[in-house]
Amino acid sequence: MNRINLITLGVRDMNTSIRFYRDGLGFQTSVTEENPSIVFFNNAGTKLSLYPLEGLVQDLNGKEPPEVKGFSGVTFAYNAKSREEVDEIMEKAEKAGGVIEKSPQRVFWGGYSGYFSDPDGHYWEVAYSEDWSFDENDMLIIE
Repeated sequence: MNRINLITLGVRDMNTSIRFYRDGLGFQTSVTEENPSIVFFNNAGTKLSLYPLEGLVQDLNGKEPPEVKGFSGVTFAYNAKSREEVDEIMEKAEKAGGVIEKSPQRVFWGGYSGYFSDPDGHYWEVAYSEDWSFDENDMLIIE
């Protein structure tokens, strides 16, 4: 097992999350209806999906999910191709209803990075390094 095909985010309000990801950030999907049961975004590489949190709990174990207070230790990342792209994505996230958790800035590892959270509190890093390169699918090459 050496791949991740799908990352599913449990969301409290499907329509708010669709507007955030599809309309605000530009994630591509064929979903156009209101309040769908699930949404798959057509990313290059790993797919991202949104699923109602209550349904995800039922699928997992039928009990209430553990209450998480504060940072859960999980982040998602978007690797940009310029500092300007980092700023653009962060601005889009904020306009779409996200919360800027850390404004973009030079960071200890030499890059430029910031964090936002989506309407359900999922954290995203948006980062750039002049040392990065990307493959034909826009996936970061890490050697």
